[in-house]
Amino acid sequence: MADENKTPQTPKLQASKPQTPAPEIEGVVLTEEQKRRRRARSVAIALTLAALCVLFYVVTIVKLGPAVLIRPL
Repeated sequence: MADENKTPQTPKLQASKPQTPAPEIEGVVLTEEQKRRRRARSVAIALTLAALCVLFYVVTIVKLGPAVLIRPL
């Protein structure tokens, strides 16, 4: 009956061993031509996105009218 009143003990955590880093997996290695094309594609996407932002801004100003720019601050 004395065993019933004992609190259950939690298992003790052991110190983990220091983990060695996983071996490097090379994956896909791009050639210089592929890197150059990827960079050119990224620049083209960025310029297209910037142009789209400017277009939306201009369309918004045109739809609101020129009076939106002349207002008291």
